[in-house]
Amino acid sequence: MKMIMKNMVGRYTMKKIFLSLILSCFVALSYAALPSVQLKNIDGKTVDTAQIDSSETPVVISFWATWCKPCIRELNAIHEIYDDIQEETGAKVIAISIDEAQNVQKVKPLINRMNWDYEVLLDENSEFKRAMGVSDPPHAFIIYKGEIVWNHQGYVDGGEEEILEILKNIEK
Repeated sequence: MKMIMKNMVGRYTMKKIFLSLILSCFVALSYAALPSVQLKNIDGKTVDTAQIDSSETPVVISFWATWCKPCIRELNAIHEIYDDIQEETGAKVIAISIDEAQNVQKVKPLINRMNWDYEVLLDENSEFKRAMGVSDPPHAFIIYKGEIVWNHQGYVDGGEEEILEILKNIEK
């Protein structure tokens, strides 16, 4: 009987420890810096997403794809007010392409054609997309001091103005 009780207590304690660890990881991820994923920019340089610096100024991260019409509308709209975003808030925009390897060659020509002047990273394996909990593009985040302060899936006309207003109202 003692052996059975000892086993039950051991299992209960292990379950409790396991659940505590899971909860701790979840809480840590909620407030931690961006996950570390190695992505390439459109010039082939490797960028560690954990090194994206939002300590002084906010960063807008927008997940998109060349085949996603609402994504392109959103990034075009952000492009139209990007000077205002930078002048009024100091924020920068990073567009994360989730195009798979067979379509990634379409990214740079599209960016050049659209004249987007913000940083573009390639998430060919959707590793960063999964790490950020993104299901479908477009999905935008505002990161400040390592924390997600806003996120939104989808795009409706005028959404870029909401982003600008949120950026203006972030406590610095």
